[in-house]
Amino acid sequence: MSEFFPDHGPHLHAHAAPTTQQMRTVGQRRRDAEEKLEQHLQEARQKDHSHHSEPTTQAVPLIEVSDVAGPDDGGLGTAEGVDPNPGR
Repeated sequence: MSEFFPDHGPHLHAHAAPTTQQMRTVGQRRRDAEEKLEQHLQEARQKDHSHHSEPTTQAVPLIEVSDVAGPDDGGLGTAEGVDPNPGR
């Protein structure tokens, strides 16, 4: 190299075009990254699909209407010993 253009080693100058090998490497890395992303997306879709296809049921105990509504409470049940109108 001449004294007007110092050698900066493997670093590219801002105005220098990348080499063919560098372009190939970048392209290969991009393809690999896109392939990996697609695999992750497919796994997420499968996981989401299997999550939505399973029935979601919860065990909720059934209570009898007679346990909730008394004859004089207007349909609102009270527990034994609990004031239905606190603060009065």
